[in-house]
Amino acid sequence: MSPFDAAGLVGVALILAAYAAAQLRVLDPTRPPALVTNLVGACLILLSLTRAFNLSAAIVEAAWALIALFGLVRALIARD
Repeated sequence: MSPFDAAGLVGVALILAAYAAAQLRVLDPTRPPALVTNLVGACLILLSLTRAFNLSAAIVEAAWALIALFGLVRALIARD
């Protein structure tokens, strides 16, 4: 397994863990811990796609990362 594949698998695990934790109400999906987990997960999957590119996967992961980043910025601004 290449480092790119490993990064992608870690990314998938992070996103699935964040989603499961949100569904179980362990994490609030609007708070920074969940948003950072989603952002890092999506970025790791995007990294893995640099090795074996897939346009549809790249679009969904880029959107996932941008949405998580937007939520993170909004949460950090609201904190002030």
